[in-house]
Amino acid sequence: MAFRFIKKESFSTILKHYFGEKNETLSLKPLSEIINSLKKEDLGVFTAYLKDNEVIRQNLTYYIHNIFKDRSFNLSLTEADILSENAFFPEFKKRLLNKVLPPIENEKTIWYLVDTVLVTPKKDLEFFQNSSEDKMDELFRLLKIDQFINDPKVKKELLFSLNILAWRVIGNALDVDVMKMAPEYRNFDNPFLALQDELDILNAEFKANPGYHLTSGDDIYKQTKIYLEQCMDFVSFAFKNSSKYGISSKTNQALLKIRQQLNRMSAIVKLLVIDDAEDTLINSKQLFFNILKYKSHKNNLRDLISDSTRLMSHLITNHTAETGTHYITANLRDYMEMFWKASGGGVIVGALCVLKMLYSYVPSSDFAHALLYSMNYAMGFVMIYLMHFTLATKQPAMTAATMAKVLAEGSNKSTYKDFAHVVSQLFRSQFIAFVGNVLLSFPVSLIIIYGLEILFKQNFAFEKSGKLLYDLDPFQSKAILHASIAGVFLFISGVISGNISNNAVFYQIPRRIAKNPFINYFFGQRIAKRLSVYYSRNWAGIVSNFWFGVFLGATAPIGLFLGLDLDIRHITFAAGNLALGLYGKDFVVSSYTFWISFVTVFIIGFFNFAVSFGLSMLLAFRSRKVEWSEVRDIFKEIFRYFISNPLRFFFPLRSMLDAKSKKMIEDIATKSGDH
Repeated sequence: MAFRFIKKESFSTILKHYFGEKNETLSLKPLSEIINSLKKEDLGVFTAYLKDNEVIRQNLTYYIHNIFKDRSFNLSLTEADILSENAFFPEFKKRLLNKVLPPIENEKTIWYLVDTVLVTPKKDLEFFQNSSEDKMDELFRLLKIDQFINDPKVKKELLFSLNILAWRVIGNALDVDVMKMAPEYRNFDNPFLALQDELDILNAEFKANPGYHLTSGDDIYKQTKIYLEQCMDFVSFAFKNSSKYGISSKTNQALLKIRQQLNRMSAIVKLLVIDDAEDTLINSKQLFFNILKYKSHKNNLRDLISDSTRLMSHLITNHTAETGTHYITANLRDYMEMFWKASGGGVIVGALCVLKMLYSYVPSSDFAHALLYSMNYAMGFVMIYLMHFTLATKQPAMTAATMAKVLAEGSNKSTYKDFAHVVSQLFRSQFIAFVGNVLLSFPVSLIIIYGLEILFKQNFAFEKSGKLLYDLDPFQSKAILHASIAGVFLFISGVISGNISNNAVFYQIPRRIAKNPFINYFFGQRIAKRLSVYYSRNWAGIVSNFWFGVFLGATAPIGLFLGLDLDIRHITFAAGNLALGLYGKDFVVSSYTFWISFVTVFIIGFFNFAVSFGLSMLLAFRSRKVEWSEVRDIFKEIFRYFISNPLRFFFPLRSMLDAKSKKMIEDIATKSGDH
C-alpha cells in the first residue's frame, strides 16, 4: 500500500484543481485526494456540487472511466478474502507477511487501484455503506457508472471469475480426503461437475450474444442456483460428518475454502441477473461494495483463526465431552466411587512427591533433572489413568466440554434449572475428588518418607523442608501464578486428548491395527482385535497424561535455564509436599507456617480448577457457538439454585431433578460416542 500525505483541502478545491478542464492523466492521486476529503463531508453535499458544476462533473466522469477502462478486477473476486492455502499455518504466515510487507500488485488491476487509493479500505467501506442509499444512487448516475454492469468487458470479467472459482472448487471437492467426508453423495451425481456443465452453457450464451441478459426466470439461472445449493449441502454434510469420521486440519481448510468459493460464485451469479432497469444500478453498486468488502478482509487474521479453529475445537471438545460424563456423580454410589478413585490417585501422587524430592538430590544438569521430573510425573499420571483412578484437576478440562454441550443442546429457559442441577453434581464431584486426593496424598507421603528414614537412618526431607514450606506461602512465593500455570497445562492435556481421539477416527487407526497383516500373522486375529480396542479406549488418555507429566516436570528446569521464575503447583502434590515439609522440620513449625501452608493447598486447588475449567469452557463455548447473553442468564440461575440448595453442591442429596439430569448426561455420552 502506498503511503502518502493527503492535502487537507475540501473536495471542491481538489475538483477545481484537477478537473477544471479535461484531464487525461492516469494518475490515481486525484481520486485518492477526493475520497479522503469526501470522508470528512456529507455525500449529499458532494453530489449537489457536481450537479451545480456540469463541466467539472463531465471531466471527473471522463477521468474515472479512463482510469477504470483497462483494469481487470477478477483478482478482487477470486482471490480477496478467500483462503489461498490448504493448511492453516501457511495461510496465516502469508496473511501476516502481507500485513507487514504488502505485496507488489499489477498496476493494471482494480486490486492495485483499491490498495493505492484507499488508505484504510475497511473504514472507507463503512463510509460508503453508511451513506444514504439515495445519495449513492445519485452519485452513480451522475458519474455514469450506474450502467457499469452492462459493459461487455465487465460481464466478461465476471464470467471469467466465475469459471476460475468453479475450476478451483471442483479440484478441491474431488480430493480423496474431501470426498470421503460425504459418502452420502456416492450414490448421486456429483453436483460440482453438474455445476460446471451449467456454467459452460452460460458461457456459450454470453459468447454467442455479448448483449445477453440473464434473468431470474431463465432455466440456466435456476439450475445454476440449484447446483450451487447442492454443492453447499455437500460441504454441510462433510462438516456434519466430522464427528463421525474425524477430520484433518488440511481437510477442514479445504472445506472452508470450498464454502468461501461457492459463496463467492453465488454472489457473482446474482450480479449477472437483470430483471428490470433498476437492477442495473443495484448490481453495479453491489459490485462496487463487494470489491471493497473482499479487499478490506483480504488479510484478516481474526477471521482466519476463527473459521479455521472452530470445527477443530468442536471435535476436540466432542471427545472430552463424552469422557467428562464419567466425572459427574449423580447419586451416593457415584459419589463414593469418585472418592475411592480419587483416593487411589492420591496414593500414587504421594509416592511421586517423595520420588521427585529424591530426584532433586541427583547431581546432574538442568536437562537431566527436567527428564527425571518429567518421567516421574508422566509415569505416575499414566498409572493413575490405566488403574482407573482419578486426579481431581484432570476433571475440569473434561467436564467443561460436557457442560458446554448441555448449554448448546438445552438453550431455552425452561432447561436452565435442570442445567443448574447438573452444575451442582459437577461441583460436588470436583469437591469429593479434591478430598480423596488430598486425604491420601498427605499420609502416604509421610509413611514413605518415614519408612525411608527407618531403612537408611536419614531424614531425606530435612534439607528440602524449608523450600517446600516456602513454596506454600502465597505471600512470599509465586504459588498462585505457578498454580495457574499448572491449570494451563491441564487444559492443554485435554486438548491433546481430544486431538488424538479425532486423529484416531479420521485416520481409522483402530481398524488399521485390527487389519494389520504383520500383527495378524505373528500374533493372531484375536490379539489384533484386542489391541485395536485397547488403542481406541486408552491411547488418547495415555498420550495426554504422558504429556501432562512432561509439561509439569520440565517447567521448573526450563524456567531455571531461562532465568525465569517458572514452576507448577498442583493441589495433590502440594498436600504431599506439605507432609514432607512438616516431616523435615520434625513438625516443629510456627502456627503461621502451618496454617498458611494448609490454606494454600486449597488455594492452589482453586486456581488449578479455575484456570483449566475456564479455558476449557471458553474453547467449548466457542466451538458450539453458545451466546454469552445466554450464558449470563444461566449463571444467574446457577447462583439462585446455590442459594436455595447449597448442600447439593457438596453432598449427593436427592432431588426431583436427578432423573432429568441423568438422562441429559446419558444423551450427551451417546451422541458423543456415535463416532
